[in-house]
Amino acid sequence: MAQELCPCCSGKDYSVCCEPIIRGTEKASSPEILMRSRYTAYAKHELAWLRDSLEVTQRGDFDEKSVSEWSLKSEWVGLEICRTEKGGPDDSVGYVEFIAKFKQDGVTRDHHELGEFRKVDNAWFFYDGRGVKSAPVKYEKPPVGRNDPCPCGSGKKYKKCCG
Repeated sequence: MAQELCPCCSGKDYSVCCEPIIRGTEKASSPEILMRSRYTAYAKHELAWLRDSLEVTQRGDFDEKSVSEWSLKSEWVGLEICRTEKGGPDDSVGYVEFIAKFKQDGVTRDHHELGEFRKVDNAWFFYDGRGVKSAPVKYEKPPVGRNDPCPCGSGKKYKKCCG
């Protein structure tokens, strides 16, 4: 039987990576592992796991129809874990910043989020997430001044040409 790499980009076979967590035969040992299983659940359309991996107080907001549509209408192309914070064996809260990459209508998109995870009865659950804004663009050269020569090469002052 051919092996299937796990969609979470761990490099491991699905059957030993996220599948046991999604099927409930193993618990996620950290927020990062739970995040990987949730990404994989989107890729494999495992809606029950997406609901069940939510912290119980958050399940009332679970919109199965919209989650199903996003899952099915997207081609899930990669997961990048940017950083993790807390989430160790002695912690009750942990954070995972991640970028979920997917394609919709031929356009590749990034979903960049900082997820909060909480441990309840020795099991990790997704609690909440908030979008992470892209870093602002930094110019390598100082901006052209109004009285500087125009960068287009006309010989005129910037304010009288392209400014």
